[in-house]
Amino acid sequence: MSERLEKGAAAPDFTLPDESGTPVSLHDFQGQKVIVYFYPAASTPGCTTEACDFRDNINSLKSAGYQVLGVSKDEAPALQKFRDEQGLNFPLLSDTDLEVHKDYAAYGEKSLYGKTVTGVIRSTIVVGEDGSVDLPLYNVKATGHVKSLRKKLGLDAG
Repeated sequence: MSERLEKGAAAPDFTLPDESGTPVSLHDFQGQKVIVYFYPAASTPGCTTEACDFRDNINSLKSAGYQVLGVSKDEAPALQKFRDEQGLNFPLLSDTDLEVHKDYAAYGEKSLYGKTVTGVIRSTIVVGEDGSVDLPLYNVKATGHVKSLRKKLGLDAG
């Protein structure tokens, strides 16, 4: 299992297909701030809550200079369905072999209902304009995550 990314570390570059099969690379966003969030599975209740939270906040995040990329192990057709059903307005990337999840330490041992299991760790990594990690967040909660993230990024008072 990879070490968790630390603030200031270089964010691992990646190229993954989006929901329509178009390759999306982290380096395409050089000079921009990128929120890369990892979620366990498209169209499940918690992941839908989290994705809709990002959807509903996308304009304010973009106006603050942030791009949002959602990453899961789902195949492109499942991502397309998820995007269409929920009206999602940011790219959903398919990492079926979990390589990027592992590079970002978003896959490994976690506690699920009191048991230790291996799986996707709901994580959000904010990458700065220079390609380094600005804010690494692991084991985030799906509900209220974007509000908490906005506060940590200094976008909301309080």
